[in-house]
Amino acid sequence: MMTDGLEAEQAVVGSILLDGQCLPVVEGLLRPEDFVLEADRAIYRTAVALARANRPVDPLTILEEARTRHAGVSREYLMQLMEITPTAANVELYARQVREQSVRRAIRSLGEELQRRVDGHDETAAILAQAGRRVEELQTGGVGGDLLAPEESLLAFFDHRGKVDAGTACRFVPTGFRDIDLLLGGGMLAGGMYILAARPGMGKTTVALNIADRVAERSGPVLFVSLEMDEEQLTAKRLSRLAGIPGSRLLMDQLTEEEYQKLAQASAKLSRLPLHINRSPSVTVDDIALLARQVKDLRLLVVDYIGKISPGREGRRKDRIEYMTEISGALKTLARTLRIPALVLCQLNRQTEGQRDRVPQLSHLRDTGAIEQDADGVLFLYRADYYDRHRPGGFAPSPLEIIVAKNRHGGTGTCEMAACLALSKLHPVSNDPRRAWQRACAAEGGGRKEHTPAENEKRSEERTG
Repeated sequence: MMTDGLEAEQAVVGSILLDGQCLPVVEGLLRPEDFVLEADRAIYRTAVALARANRPVDPLTILEEARTRHAGVSREYLMQLMEITPTAANVELYARQVREQSVRRAIRSLGEELQRRVDGHDETAAILAQAGRRVEELQTGGVGGDLLAPEESLLAFFDHRGKVDAGTACRFVPTGFRDIDLLLGGGMLAGGMYILAARPGMGKTTVALNIADRVAERSGPVLFVSLEMDEEQLTAKRLSRLAGIPGSRLLMDQLTEEEYQKLAQASAKLSRLPLHINRSPSVTVDDIALLARQVKDLRLLVVDYIGKISPGREGRRKDRIEYMTEISGALKTLARTLRIPALVLCQLNRQTEGQRDRVPQLSHLRDTGAIEQDADGVLFLYRADYYDRHRPGGFAPSPLEIIVAKNRHGGTGTCEMAACLALSKLHPVSNDPRRAWQRACAAEGGGRKEHTPAENEKRSEERTG
């Protein structure tokens, strides 16, 4: 068994010269960059190029092609490699030794690079994020892990099917709202980026918090990164929904003894939900990645919202469209790396205000088209009464449409909800719109009779008659 790295890589190249049929085994384990000697690297590249061109992989052809490429490979060196290689049968063993030495060199190089960045006073979060990414890349091994044989991909699929049938699948995360999950095809796919977009005031944070709490209760830990509200405001919204006390009162007013009792009960329930909130008001994507890796068994990442993510030191030198494009791609990559869905909130531009019906379109996403391209799903929020100057206030639920405008893994469509923003509550009403709407109104309006939007429109027509 060889222990010297140079001997191992020369044995790999020698094996290819002795028997070109062993090249696929080597390609599954090594890249040209794994070879230390330039001559060995050139021979390997030449052999791979010949194989892809369906040309013979033998010493003579390799020598001629290498000379054509001005690779500086001599006949004497090829003869030497074949003489010192006892057999091509052990090529996989040699290749694994070469890969091991290559990884060790990469670790040493990473350490030196991190030291330079520390000495250069780079941002700590960026240094840690780079270290995390490089370590993950090194842990994946050679190139063989990137390629699945047909039977391997089928086995992976049926393994997933078995987990679905057993109820233990973790390849997607339900939102907890059946109508939304039906539109999405079951929930948010692990590794997917889902955009929740609307104009300001439509209830994006309220909807995101409702989903986050349901996922935390039913699926597991959630990280909620808020860049608009501090932890007190977010917690007030969550407590308001459970205690039935307006968030404004929880934050600013004196509470009665009865309200304190309701607040205590709501707090006890929230304390059992594994929902984690960030403290810093300004974060980069690298900061978000660092936070996410600190949450064990994380099931969902929520970011409120993409337009407030800091571009970092490098991003400040670019225009907004360019760095927002990079941020969108980085969030998608983070979701895939962590193998969890990311629910990312987004503002819509003012084009919606100029439309007659004001219903959001994919073209209304702000800053860059990359957000639409990177997203696995795009969900819009639309409240028609938001534009009505005589819309009901207080505890009256507002009709809310959740529009799935893009869904890479399922269909598109709309489901109806009732949103009581004063109490940060969200009610599904699609199953039975009339009765569910009235129940929601009665529950949140002290039992008074309310009418559905269709009934209100009919009554208005009768009055103006």
